[in-house]
Amino acid sequence: MPLTSNDSLSAIQIPGTEEHFLDPLGSNEGSPGRLRYLSGGKGPALVLLHTVRTQAEHFRHLIPLVQERYTVYALDLPGMGYSEIVPGASYEEPAMREAVKSLITRLDLRDVTLLGESMGATLALTTAADLPERVRRVVAINAYDYAGGIKRSSLLARFVVTGALAPVVGETIASVQPKPIVGAVLRGGFGDTAALRDDYLDELLKVGRRPGYPVVARAVYANLPSLIAARARYPEVSAPVHLIYGETDWSRPSDRQANKQLLPAAEFVQVPGAGHFIVLERPDVAAKVLNDALRIASVPKAAA
Repeated sequence: MPLTSNDSLSAIQIPGTEEHFLDPLGSNEGSPGRLRYLSGGKGPALVLLHTVRTQAEHFRHLIPLVQERYTVYALDLPGMGYSEIVPGASYEEPAMREAVKSLITRLDLRDVTLLGESMGATLALTTAADLPERVRRVVAINAYDYAGGIKRSSLLARFVVTGALAPVVGETIASVQPKPIVGAVLRGGFGDTAALRDDYLDELLKVGRRPGYPVVARAVYANLPSLIAARARYPEVSAPVHLIYGETDWSRPSDRQANKQLLPAAEFVQVPGAGHFIVLERPDVAAKVLNDALRIASVPKAAA
């Protein structure tokens, strides 16, 4: 059942959306646990998959631009946002992909457009490879599938992530989240740092104080090898693909070219001046790709 806006767990409200939960089937063992998602709008299904260590509200600026044309489903990936934290759960790419597939199949979504940013972009592509009969299009923004990842952002980011992954002290470091440091790390992913709103940073810090969240954060940072390995699935995607990169994204030109070679039919867009978090910084870019795709699809074919 949806919650009312007054009951919402998040302090950030996205007009036209409601909060829902997808409970696991049967035993929780081996499942990602209870998954939270936001939904709203009208039209074909659009599933939104967020970045490393964020949540559904990452799409707060994109959703209003597309909800007149799409029914949006913005998922909190397992353990993140307000999805359940399951002790001992895996945060490897295959486990997170299963959660995305569970949302799509249990809600019986068809004719689905998948849009993901960062880790979500990789999950969008691998989910499309697994569900070709349900996925019509993939928009992959700044796919997080190369060595280094956020560590390339700055020396501070390298220090924080390396410290969080360290034996013995890593969980303690992951649980210490001074707002200035978290803000500085995240701003390394923006071309326009003003796009990181203070209320969103407060929301991420609030989620980070959930019991068990430092374990999730460490596991998510540690899952990068599984995201790199997932690139092997990209050639299996049969749906049309749009690859979008920020000009100053952490990926290197060689990383982008490698994905262009794996997905030679994909439309490739590079956004001048933008960084890693394009849906916060330039939501209009993703909205145009999504809305143009529907407009083109609705144009009648010329009579033969």
